[in-house]
Amino acid sequence: MKLKIGITGQDGFVGKHLYNTLGLFPDEFERVEYKRSFFEDEAELVEFVSKCDVIVHLAAMNRHNDPQIIYNTNIGLVKKLVGALEVSKSKAHVIFSSSSQEERDNLYGRSKKEGRELLLNWARESEGTFTGMVIPNVFGPFGNPYYNSFIATFSHQLCHNEKPKIEVDGSVKLIYVGELVESLMEEIRSGKGNDLLIVPYTEEHKVSEILSLLEKYKGQYFDLGIIPELKDSFELNLFNTFRCYMDVKNHFPVKFIKHTDPRGAFVEVIRLNIGGQVSFSTTVPGITRGNHYHTRKIERFAVIKGKALIQLRKIGTEEVLDFYLDGEEPAYVDMPIWYTHNIKNIGDEELYTNFWINEFYDPNDPDTYFENV
Repeated sequence: MKLKIGITGQDGFVGKHLYNTLGLFPDEFERVEYKRSFFEDEAELVEFVSKCDVIVHLAAMNRHNDPQIIYNTNIGLVKKLVGALEVSKSKAHVIFSSSSQEERDNLYGRSKKEGRELLLNWARESEGTFTGMVIPNVFGPFGNPYYNSFIATFSHQLCHNEKPKIEVDGSVKLIYVGELVESLMEEIRSGKGNDLLIVPYTEEHKVSEILSLLEKYKGQYFDLGIIPELKDSFELNLFNTFRCYMDVKNHFPVKFIKHTDPRGAFVEVIRLNIGGQVSFSTTVPGITRGNHYHTRKIERFAVIKGKALIQLRKIGTEEVLDFYLDGEEPAYVDMPIWYTHNIKNIGDEELYTNFWINEFYDPNDPDTYFENV
């Protein structure tokens, strides 16, 4: 039997990542569709709750000029959810996303702590299952600038040629959104519940240290196309976060500098301060390769001969980005994570393409998921 999982806040930063990750396991999970309007209609919310074996409550307000509105909104959402759980006599496993700000003297922290306690009381009185997760600062791709994380804000600013400003150069405890999703998945699969689960942070850095890395990515990758040195998984995750704030539609394809003389032509395909794997393919006219996506890998497609159409589509969206490349003007397109992509020979001759990816292929952990663009 598949576990039926509903995510309040499904369209939010963490919610989208969890929703998409659950979609990688179609034989194990069924995703119950959620809409924000459910919290405005008691009957719809009750119907949603009644369908779920697991409810991950992520819907919340993080920022507002009036802290009282944050408190009222977050407590109000929890009370409505508890009401729907009671009306439906639900025995669902409810997983609540709280914050490390619980112990701080602010209304946001109070709203998360009191919300967790309200759901814990529901579970004890109704014999339901509850997990209260206290989560550190989360960063990762597709977070909203000026809302979800200072990393999202800095990355957005650098990719739009703005100058980030550090307000307070404090030390910040962080977790990558992919690591948080792994913790959520563990709780979903265990089904045991945990009244107070302190999710450990995986990195701690000063704000200035992170900004320095992001500025390096701006100077090397954004401006020059150089793949920077990535010393560990944190830097890989930070780099992939930075990349998602680029205007993919208008940044690519990037044309190479083509050097010609009587002998022929020479093109430098990639400069990198990181290892990886380089491969080469020929593709006959009319054939399409790819139609898959990655969640962590960095990949570059460089067309050096023939005519190609490279297509990208962000998972969960409908817009398809078309990039036309011609070996007469060699160029490349880099694949953002969570974008399904393909390459098609649209010419009359063989297509020659160089591929670079930042890690060796591992058949036991390929990080390759098939979905048509």
